[in-house]
Order: sequence, then C-alpha cells, then structure tokens
Amino acid sequence: MTNGKKKLLGMALSAMLAAGIFAGCGGQQAQQGPQKTPVKAMKVLKQDTPLTTEFAGQVRGKDEVKILPKVSGAIVEKYVQGGQSVNEGQPLYRIDSRQYEAAVLSAQATLAQSQATLDNAIIDLQRDEELLASDAIAEQTVTTQRAKVHEYEAVVAANAALLKKANDDLDDTVVYAPMHGRIDVNDVAVGTYAVSGQTTLMTIGTVDPVYVQFSISETEYLKYFGLAQKNAQYANEGPVMVSITLTDGGMYPQKGQIVQADRALSENTGTLTLKALFPNPSGVLLPGMFARVRLSGETVPNALLVPQRAIQQVLDKTFVLVVGDDGKSQARSVELGEKVGSYYIVRRGVTENDNVIVEGLTKLQDGMDLQVTTVTPDQMGFVLEASPSVSDRK
Repeated sequence: MTNGKKKLLGMALSAMLAAGIFAGCGGQQAQQGPQKTPVKAMKVLKQDTPLTTEFAGQVRGKDEVKILPKVSGAIVEKYVQGGQSVNEGQPLYRIDSRQYEAAVLSAQATLAQSQATLDNAIIDLQRDEELLASDAIAEQTVTTQRAKVHEYEAVVAANAALLKKANDDLDDTVVYAPMHGRIDVNDVAVGTYAVSGQTTLMTIGTVDPVYVQFSISETEYLKYFGLAQKNAQYANEGPVMVSITLTDGGMYPQKGQIVQADRALSENTGTLTLKALFPNPSGVLLPGMFARVRLSGETVPNALLVPQRAIQQVLDKTFVLVVGDDGKSQARSVELGEKVGSYYIVRRGVTENDNVIVEGLTKLQDGMDLQVTTVTPDQMGFVLEASPSVSDRK
C-alpha cells in the first residue's frame, strides 16, 4: 500500500470515529429529555381590598403672613435670625425712632398749647355768663364765647388724636411677630430703609398644622364625594381621611383630613382643588415640599390580586403565565382592574387556585416545562400599600 492510500484510510477512520462520538452525545441528550425552566410562582390572593388613588400634592403653610412695617425708616436692630421659630408678640426689628420721638414731643406741645387756649376760653365764658346774669353784657357776647369754647374743644380733641398717632408711630418702630410660627431666611438686613406698607421685612408661617393641597378630576370627585353624600352611613363617619408619601418614599405617620374644597372646578384644567390638614408636631413637613396624597375609596369584596410584575403585555393583549396541572406554563388572557400597591385587581382570567409566575419571565413562553419554586408575597416584597422600593418591572 502506498503512502497516499494509507493517508486517505487514516482520514476516513478519523471521520467515522468523530461521527460515532457525536451520535453518542445526541443519544445521551435524547435520553435526558428537555431542560426545565426555573421559575418562581405564587398563588393568586383573594381578599377584601380597599381602593386607593394617588394624587400629586404640595405642602402649604396654614397661615402665612408677610411682615410689613407700619412706619418708614432705617432698620437699626434685628432681634431674630432667618429660619427661627418665634412666638406671638416677640420683637423682630427696631426702626430708627428719633423722628418719631420728636413728633411725639411736638404733638405734646401742640396739645398743651390748645388745652391752655381752651382753659382760658372756658374762664372767659364763665365770667361772661355771670355778667349776663346781671344784665352787664349782651347775650350775643356770651353766645360768641360759647362758640369759641366749642371750637377750642375740637382743636384739643384733634391735637390729642395727633398725639395718639405720634405715640402709635413711635411704638410701631418696634416690629412684633403677629403669631406663633417660623420665619423665612429672606429677611432684610440692618441698615435697610423700610418703607411703610411696602417693604417685606420677612414672612412668617405656622408649622403645625399644615395643609397639603392637591387636585382631583371631576370623575374622581364624583367617585369619592358624590356617592358619599348619598350614603348617610358614610357621611356620618366624619371628614374624609387621607395619607401622604414623601419624596424619599417614606409614609408620613400622621393621617390628615380634607377640610377645604374649592367652590368650582378649574376652567383651565377641569380639576377641583382640595386641602387636607395634617398635624406636624415635629416640623417634618415644610411648606413647598411635594408629596403623594393617597385617598381611600370603596372596598372591593373578594378581589383577586396578581402581582404587577406577573402581568405581560403584547400589543393590545394582556396576559399572565400560570403553572398548569401538567407542570407546564400556560398563558391566560386577563382583564385588569385597579392598581393596588404591588398588585393589580384581576376581574377576569384567573382563579384563586392559580399559581402565577412572578420571576423567570424573560424568555418564558406558553407550554414550556417548569421547575417551580413556590414563594410568598413577603419573600418577594409585595405589599398592598404603595411602595417605591418594589419594582414593577417584569
């Protein structure tokens, strides 16, 4: 046999050996069967579920007052610092009082002078009345003197009013807090010339309680308040209570109640503005902060709840994947209701006995063999209360 024939024979034997190896591997895979897809599943929840709706809200001070000076002048002293809490009647500023002190002295002198003129006129009137009694003077003289006394009395009263105003202006050179609250940091500095009734020295607002203002649509108004007016039992329960979630995701521990509603819907937005009053003893809520307002409505009896992350959407189809009796995945078309925390209320498509797949959905399709791990809502972090820490993504 030549070297060329030996080389060809060796190559043929190698090809046959490789084909045998591949055939053996394929046979082992066929014996092992298809691979199962690992997933996590949980049973559909069935329970009475109160419905809640969230609205964007903003914290506002219950009472906010701009402090304006009643007299004009340069500010010579400031008794507080911006951001400080103050009490009603606490001094805030002192305005240069020299011109007002001079005005008081001038008004006092003018009043004293007019009082002296009045006193002399009264003495003259008494003398004239005595002379008239003895027919020593004409009655017209007495009448004229009486008119002078009345005139001087009016002058004294006018000068007394001017003195009172001068004293009030002098007192107003010290600016006092009109109520308990906290002042803002945009206060004016010492040396600023304050104009009466125009210069805003600072703004003071109450910090406990505070308002949270939000707006609802006409439909939501009818949902939460229209039916409530027809339901005497609900109406007797008192004010509508609300709760808020702050921007850091934390639920504010105090409940609030709706205390004010606008008289009409906004013409521009078609919404109704509401104000809820919240206790704020620790001062956590600051005017200007944003919050999510949660308003509770009716309770759905025996609602079927499916986690949001279990919901699949393709085009206009909404479905979930459940674990079938044969251990394979099954697609179920569902009709969704309201969103409640980490869940959706499902109106049609599943039963309380179904186990819905909540993890492992990325490449899962209908009819695939499953390796199922049963989990609980607590293990997955699902809650009925809204929580931004729970992911809604599939």
